[in-house]
Amino acid sequence: MNFIALKITGKVQRVWFRQSTLKKAEELDIKGIVMNMPDGTVYIEAESDNDSNYNVFLSWCNEGPDDAIVEKVEKIPSVKKGYKKFQVVY
Repeated sequence: MNFIALKITGKVQRVWFRQSTLKKAEELDIKGIVMNMPDGTVYIEAESDNDSNYNVFLSWCNEGPDDAIVEKVEKIPSVKKGYKKFQVVY
C-alpha cells in the first residue's frame, strides 16, 4: 500500500482544485481526502495499492487543474488511515 500526505502551495484555491483532485483520484482508484486549508494551501492524503496509478496521481498533484499554479508540493508526515474512497473534506 502506497500512502502520502501532501501540502500544495500556490494558486490552488478557487481554481476547482479539490473537485479536480476528486475526479482524478476516482479515475485512478486512489483513496483518501482533499481539503482547503486556512493558510491558502490544499492538503491531500492519498492511498493506493496500484504503483502505476499512484505515481500518475502524484505527478498530477504537481500540476493540478488548468487554472491552478502549483508552486510547491511538500510531503507531510502522516499515517495510513485505510480509506475506502476518495472524498472532498469541507
